[in-house]
Amino acid sequence: QVQLVESGGGLVQPGQSLRLSCAASGSIFSIESMGWYRQAPGKERELVARIISGGSTKYADSVKGRFTISRDNVRNTVYLQMNSLKSEETAVYYCNVETSEGPLKLKRNYWGQGTQVTVSS
Repeated sequence: QVQLVESGGGLVQPGQSLRLSCAASGSIFSIESMGWYRQAPGKERELVARIISGGSTKYADSVKGRFTISRDNVRNTVYLQMNSLKSEETAVYYCNVETSEGPLKLKRNYWGQGTQVTVSS
């Protein structure tokens, strides 16, 4: 079992920045990828960014050039640097971790409880 704790959310004005952190603990096994999702009021949850074990990254088109995902493999922590935030990006941001467990590499997904990001002037 893996537990995820997000931090770094808050209230910022449009154009300002925030840095989110997500620390994984418990029975880690092998982390295949770590990512960030968000869910805005009245919208479905969407992928924001993901980083895989090999270091490759993927971003939603709407955040390319403004957001950067990174990973500290020693601390089992993933970060999301969010620059030039827009009001429409107000949402609850969720950390997600995919692991492979045991000799058969069984895949499992874990979710954090979310951290609120509010962008408002």
